[in-house]
Parts: sequence; structure tokens; C-alpha cells
Amino acid sequence: MAGKFNLKIYATDKVVFDGECESLVLPATDGEYAILAQHEDLLIALVLGELRFETNGEKQVFFTGLGFAYVENNSVVVFVDTAERPEEIDLRRAEEAKIRAEEKLRQETGRQEYYHTKASLARAMSRMKEAARHRRGF
Repeated sequence: MAGKFNLKIYATDKVVFDGECESLVLPATDGEYAILAQHEDLLIALVLGELRFETNGEKQVFFTGLGFAYVENNSVVVFVDTAERPEEIDLRRAEEAKIRAEEKLRQETGRQEYYHTKASLARAMSRMKEAARHRRGF
């Protein structure tokens, strides 16, 4: 039987998960990190992507925004700006956000607004990709 560890996932607006799990896969800046029980201490910068974990034999998937994860003493704490299940993603809303961001990029803006808009576009496209993958059964 695989070991378990405590996992807490916090988004800015809610506690996403708080309990024991057997495995965790995190989307990091340098690829995916897989965490199992008794993992060494680690601090991980997270990017937009799919966070997956298994608890009591049940797989859970969330699309998460930027954040970080802290692994210490057989416990993982994840802080992200957003976390939503793929089936909760509103494809129409994500498509509208993508269109708005693309239109804003065509307009002349300052450097800070340009980077903010690029981030919004990347988030909208990632949300659409994750929702589509989930609906296809991947």
C-alpha cells in the first residue's frame, strides 16, 4: 500500500482541498513535479496548468493559475491564484476573454498593460485547452 501525505490547496477565494492523498502532480516552471509520501523538502514555483492528485483511489484534477507549493515533513501546501475543475470552466466565457485580449493587443498600450494583456490571453487559452482536453476524456 502506498504511503499518504497531507495536502492543502488554497486559491485566493477558497480552500480547494484539505486532506490526505497518495500522489500529487504539479505544473512547474521547469516541467511537472510528482510528489509522493516522504518526499524531500522542496519549494516549487507553479505555472498555469493541470494539478492532479489521487486520494483514496480517486483521481482529482484542477486547472490552476500561478502560485507555489511547499513540501515539508510529509505535507504539501499549495497556494495558487485560481483553481477550478475542468468541468467548471465556461468555454464561452474563456473564448470571450481570449477575443478581448487579442483585440487589446492590437491596440497601442504601455509596456505594463501589454504584459498584463499577454498574461490574460495565455490564461484564457490555457483554460480553453484544459476544458477541451477534459471533455475529450484525456
